[in-house]
Amino acid sequence: MSKKDYSTDYKTYLKRKKEKKRMIIYWQVGLLIGFIALWEILARLEVLNTFLFSSPSAIYELFKVYLMDGSLFQHIGISVWETFLGFMIGTVLGIIIAIILWWSDTVAKIFAPALVVLNALPKTALAPILIVWAGAGIGGIVLTAISISIVTTILSAYNYFSIVDEEKIKMLKSFGATRWQILIKLILPANVGNMINITKINIGLAWVGVIVGEFLVSRYGLGYLIVYGGQVFRLDLVMMGVVVLAICAFVMYGAVNLLEKWVTKKRVTK
Repeated sequence: MSKKDYSTDYKTYLKRKKEKKRMIIYWQVGLLIGFIALWEILARLEVLNTFLFSSPSAIYELFKVYLMDGSLFQHIGISVWETFLGFMIGTVLGIIIAIILWWSDTVAKIFAPALVVLNALPKTALAPILIVWAGAGIGGIVLTAISISIVTTILSAYNYFSIVDEEKIKMLKSFGATRWQILIKLILPANVGNMINITKINIGLAWVGVIVGEFLVSRYGLGYLIVYGGQVFRLDLVMMGVVVLAICAFVMYGAVNLLEKWVTKKRVTK
């Protein structure tokens, strides 16, 4: 059906939906600009202590310095690569383990208490141990990122797999479908949206793991910039690292959003 075939009411609905989306974007941009402007004004009027809070202009000047000498790209590249590895390994491995638990109720019951305990453990507090095990390099940092995201992925994915309509499963079994066919034809397709939501959550968790790991052992990366700035009382460096980190996380989150829109559009057109 082309847009010409839409009814007048539906066209009006689509128009209002687009206008609402634009309004939300305007508000988001406006609030961000307003926050930055207020921060700069309060810093210039010395209402805020620039030693403790820095200022947008100081952060921008420092950003240009790090940008011009090329070191910022190195720090960003290392952190993004570590985050990507931790995110991908944690998500894929977590979903595979969730499938194994769904496949066998016995295995799920055996490992359920262990998963609950692992989920309750403060993974960031265990980061030094993990780094000692994996080594004080990219391996230890990536392992920290994986440890933070994998248990959440397993529990969430297993829960999503388990709540798929039992009647549909019985119907497939009545036609002689195997466990593998039920998984491929029903369980995974029914949870595409849920798995995309899991990846969105894991982006943030992977960044947490990477930054914690870089706090402890790395000589490069955004986490190193932040902790180094705190050690030498350069709050402008700390804030610059936080801002760049936020931008990187936002870009990764945006990429997953685009993937979600593409998958949704593809499923609708089928």
